[in-house]
Amino acid sequence: MVNEDILKGKWKQIKGEAQRKWGKLTDDDLDEINGNREVFLGKIQENYGVAEEEAETMLEEFEREQAS
Repeated sequence: MVNEDILKGKWKQIKGEAQRKWGKLTDDDLDEINGNREVFLGKIQENYGVAEEEAETMLEEFEREQAS
């Protein structure tokens, strides 16, 4: 799993993947996230209307995809 340090370090590289997976995230959202996992979770919840637990599951899946 990608931890927050890796997420921050690789953000510029994986930002495009995040936008492909979550098309409702705007460029401004992605700039605000800037590799911050907590902000990322909040943006998923906000843009997709899901509970924190579901957003966490979605983000963990994304992190596993990026780690492989």
